[in-house]
Amino acid sequence: MEPGPSSRSSAIRDLVPAAGRSSGPVGEADISRDMKTHFRVCRFIMEAGVKLGMRSVPVATACVLYHNFFKRVSLSVYEPYLVAMSCLYLAGKVEEQHIRTRDIINVSHRYFNSGSPPLECDKEFWDLRDSVVQCELLILRQLNFQVSFEHPHKYLLHYVMSVKSLVNRHAWSRCPVAETSWALLRDCYHGSMCIRHMPQHIAIATLYLALNSYGVELPVGEKRWWQVLCEGVTKVDIDAVISDLLQLYDMEAKCI
Repeated sequence: MEPGPSSRSSAIRDLVPAAGRSSGPVGEADISRDMKTHFRVCRFIMEAGVKLGMRSVPVATACVLYHNFFKRVSLSVYEPYLVAMSCLYLAGKVEEQHIRTRDIINVSHRYFNSGSPPLECDKEFWDLRDSVVQCELLILRQLNFQVSFEHPHKYLLHYVMSVKSLVNRHAWSRCPVAETSWALLRDCYHGSMCIRHMPQHIAIATLYLALNSYGVELPVGEKRWWQVLCEGVTKVDIDAVISDLLQLYDMEAKCI
């Protein structure tokens, strides 16, 4: 029998402060609140991923797992931070960078309780570990075991190298276009835009925004550079990704 939501979240109540948890039914007026919650939880996933030594793609996979899960279920039913911990655990398996549940629990504990010692291996710890594992199984069932995703990372790497060959090397060295593109790509995973847009479109849009931010101009031919690199993409597609990303930055300001 599948354990109920209350049994899955009970073990995490002492781990996550009340201010960090969602509560109450979700109505139309609470959509903004839910978006803020998802933003904060994905920020937790990224920061925990760094402390766990995870590579960028496994962290991205954890975020996609999280967004896909809550695309199917209500935020008021499942504890988002418990889901996030399970997503980190599952993403490590999917991307072949296995992370121990004990490490995930300890990093999460210190994230919410700064300066505190690691949890003892007592009943509270084992209850929480069981919750993480049970929630992992729930995520797998909700996603029909479809947990492998194509990320924009490989496309962005190809696009950046292609664009670099078209720019004067001195001009390129003065402008951190590559670093900015990667930072923008990482930020895309704070919201569900990472599952709404094609990975190629996200990659080309983040590079487009980085180039425009530094005023880097590329040679103009019969086709624009982004049409050459990403066949089928339109300016509308690029603008849609950038618009969603800017909305995430507005959300970040509201979450501070």
